Amino acid sequence: MGTDFAAFCRSRPIVSAALHNRLMRNHRRFRMAEGAELVGRQGNSVEMQVSIPLDDEGFLGRQCPECSLLFRMNAEDYKALPDDLTLWCVYCGHHAEHSEFLTAQQRERLLRAVGDLGMQMVSQSLNRAFRGLSRGSSGCSVSITYESRPFYPRPLPGISEEPLTRIRTCPGCHIEYAVFGEHRYCPVCGRLPAESVAFDALEAEKARLEALEALPGETKALLREQGGFTRNWVDTMENLVGVVEALASSLFRAAVPNADDLLRGKGNVFQRLDDTADLFVAAGYADLRISLGPDTWQRLTETWATRHLFTHNDGVVDQKYLTRVPTSTARLGQRLVVTDDMCRRALDDTKALCEALVALSP
Repeated sequence: MGTDFAAFCRSRPIVSAALHNRLMRNHRRFRMAEGAELVGRQGNSVEMQVSIPLDDEGFLGRQCPECSLLFRMNAEDYKALPDDLTLWCVYCGHHAEHSEFLTAQQRERLLRAVGDLGMQMVSQSLNRAFRGLSRGSSGCSVSITYESRPFYPRPLPGISEEPLTRIRTCPGCHIEYAVFGEHRYCPVCGRLPAESVAFDALEAEKARLEALEALPGETKALLREQGGFTRNWVDTMENLVGVVEALASSLFRAAVPNADDLLRGKGNVFQRLDDTADLFVAAGYADLRISLGPDTWQRLTETWATRHLFTHNDGVVDQKYLTRVPTSTARLGQRLVVTDDMCRRALDDTKALCEALVALSP
């Protein structure tokens, strides 16, 4: 594990204020596990410092109190942030005071340290209460026996959370963080720029294709037989259109002052390639069809038509598809076949389209 990261656990007093004062005067008499120590007091609270082990990359785990998903942050970046930081969940966008983002394992470690302190505080109270009390006094019908034993804290639980696989850098604040799924937010800045989300989504689609190809032969054969590969390729086609729709809509609304007026009554206009290009041209921007060239634009048109066919007609070729893709050799009523090569080519073309859309922005 990497260097420990100091965390503070402020527990509410469980004894009287007088005992609390004695506690702080005699704190050296308490045995604390390695990684935990009393460092002072604040009002009626005890201030305890508990180290949180980092992973091998120097990252600190965070867990959203709303969706319970884990992400990680570069500990050096995290320490440099203000104490009153409001942290964002990278997945669901929930934001709250950063101490609310303790992981389950970190919380267990902190509570163990607090519990050890509490046990010793109670033991000291009992020692004082029974001090000088005679045992088995004559005339008493009850005999009280109390034996004080030294307390030895157990080692604090370690931290063994999911290791990170890819480090992200926020384009705004440049903080480093790691995620374990699709995300839309920087833990410090909040909502990520639309272009970051788009290109990340394209990388995810590429990674999914690569993961399928990397499966063992027997598993691949089983998935292929059950249609898993075909379903994945169709999903990729549908997802590519969604990526462009979200990016184009965000960029257009940010760049065009009267965007709402221009979009009123046009429905899901950013799902339609030529209509999207026409919108930007009407707003004074370059024509995407010219920027990308006729060959790329034609292939994109085929991808969009394929997506529409599977979304609305289960992939069965209709006249609308043949009108949009006049070069297709498919026949009316035939079910279209999507392949890995088609997906990879569509990914490359869609990435080029996203780059062209970003280049339109002022």
